[in-house]
Amino acid sequence: MNLKKILPILLLLTSFNFYAQSEKMKEKKEQVRALKIAFLTTELEMTTTESEKFWPIYNRFDDKQFEIRHQKMRAYMSRMGDDALNSMSDKDARLLLSQIETTDEELFLLRKKFVRDIKPVLPAVKILKLKKAEEDFNRKLLHQYRNRTPKKE
Repeated sequence: MNLKKILPILLLLTSFNFYAQSEKMKEKKEQVRALKIAFLTTELEMTTTESEKFWPIYNRFDDKQFEIRHQKMRAYMSRMGDDALNSMSDKDARLLLSQIETTDEELFLLRKKFVRDIKPVLPAVKILKLKKAEEDFNRKLLHQYRNRTPKKE
């Protein structure tokens, strides 16, 4: 076979591989979301009325938060490898730091808006329980991830 025949086949196989990885990521995200919903539902002990109003608001908030964290923060982190940091100019470092601060503020304002939107739906105690339950869930998820990941030696 010559290169003209092999190259399109390799490109096709590579694109399938990227598509499969993307599908796996979506599947994992949905699995985590289902676990999170079950966990928060149990922890918050919401009434049916509270649940009906809460989940659409929470899902919008969670989607936006995920988008910010995984698009902007991932881009920042890719620019912060050891080699990149060691060769970064002070001007570039200040710019990157400013961008990170802006994203942190965006996440803070998003959380603030979410709490404002959820106050008519849940009593203050349940909003505090939500904050704690989210932290507990994230801690539990991280713990499970650490236990499944083989240790590097």
